[in-house]
Amino acid sequence: MIDMSTAAGARAMERLRTELIAWLTTVTADGQPQSSPVWFLWEDGEIVVCSLATTPRVRNLRADPRVAVNLNSDAEGGDIVTLEGEARIVDHALPPETEAAYRAKYDAKIGEYGWTWESFRRDYPAVVRIRPTRVRLG
Repeated sequence: MIDMSTAAGARAMERLRTELIAWLTTVTADGQPQSSPVWFLWEDGEIVVCSLATTPRVRNLRADPRVAVNLNSDAEGGDIVTLEGEARIVDHALPPETEAAYRAKYDAKIGEYGWTWESFRRDYPAVVRIRPTRVRLG
């Protein structure tokens, strides 16, 4: 979906692999968009998010799977990466290879917060997988 042969596409893929924070927008039952910062992993053309099970985000996704995911822009509003897509909540733990990649990306942050991987896994059990249906770069 992202054209890697372009400079913008290659830059977007690099950012999806390396950036620590994305903004996930879900929609409440009354139609109000709700954005929240999330840790994420880009894997096999999808975004993987581990979430607290009791957040409004999870409740919103169960009712309406449509989402938007945005990476921060640069200081002038450029370097835009926006994905729209459909989310699904996976009712099982991360597969071993996904867990290894997630840990490689976030182990330092988990430690900074005083958590362990076991406490993170316990506290953030809702695994959300987002399949992009539209991408905007700029």
